[in-house]
Amino acid sequence: MVYAREFALVVRRGGRTVSREVVTPAGIDAALARLPDELGPEAEAQWAGLRTAHPPLQLGPRTVWLDQPQVMGILNVTPDSFSDGGRFMDDPEAMRGHAAAMHEAGAAIIDIGGESTRPGAKPVWEGEEAARVVPAIAHCVAMGAAVSVDTRRPAVMEAAIGAGAAIINDVSALRFDPRSLEFAAASEKPVVLMHAPGSGENLHAEPAYDSVAFDVFDFLKQARDRAIAGGIAATRIVLDPGVGFGKSLAENLAVLNHLAMYHALGCPLLLGASRKRMVGALSNEAAAHQRTGGSLALAQLGMDAGVQLLRVHDVFETVQARNVWRGLRDAALTDFAGLAE
Repeated sequence: MVYAREFALVVRRGGRTVSREVVTPAGIDAALARLPDELGPEAEAQWAGLRTAHPPLQLGPRTVWLDQPQVMGILNVTPDSFSDGGRFMDDPEAMRGHAAAMHEAGAAIIDIGGESTRPGAKPVWEGEEAARVVPAIAHCVAMGAAVSVDTRRPAVMEAAIGAGAAIINDVSALRFDPRSLEFAAASEKPVVLMHAPGSGENLHAEPAYDSVAFDVFDFLKQARDRAIAGGIAATRIVLDPGVGFGKSLAENLAVLNHLAMYHALGCPLLLGASRKRMVGALSNEAAAHQRTGGSLALAQLGMDAGVQLLRVHDVFETVQARNVWRGLRDAALTDFAGLAE
């Protein structure tokens, strides 16, 4: 549903941009031919990535098509979630009702997590994390939803898949536990690999970025290549630029304004910007439950950039915004040449 007519061909060395040329598809072959020989194969691969029409995700009995933005609803079963304060862990009925509401509102996927990844959150023992997510996953699968599990621990991944989860969403990009990559490959499930600058328990460690948008690109490229080398098919990899993880407000904005660039990596993209701290920072420190408007603005930015999956708290509102966005796109792409004025 998204098209582009001009592209920036950027060459960087040592963290610095050494050349930048804006070209159209008609001139891309000549522009690529002018590159140094050692850059040619990667440039061709990135150009192919930009033109890739991704196949649907087959999630058990459900097929999620990626020819339009799809909404992934967030279900946190933690005591310290920044968005719901632990309500869905303490009250199983509330959890089931919320999951049903997201499913009925049009969430293509429900993403279930049992460990908070907000800055300063304490780690959770994998047995406790599994005990939190498995009942929620089983309930959502029983009502017909496609489910992803938001975890960085292979034991939790295994328990979640046993309960019916169909996607592994790992905020550490399979780096937290050395067993994760092997398990994810053996599971043959789609995986989401997210950018986070930190390692170990502190994913929010603040690095000295040379140029944050390009640094995130390089990280995601390395994560993709590592996953492929570990046995995960390229068609099962989704990439997430990690808005809010180890990035200042200015750095988050830079990444968001470069979203379209990440399509050059040849994988579907996931955007998780819903209710993030940056929305509050741009709206007089609005509390998490008051960030719907800003979250919708970021979701539309993602849609305009061709992002395939939107991970959100406010499913009904985001699906409605997506449907209006799609109606506008459908109308814009319709040929009215034969209609009377």
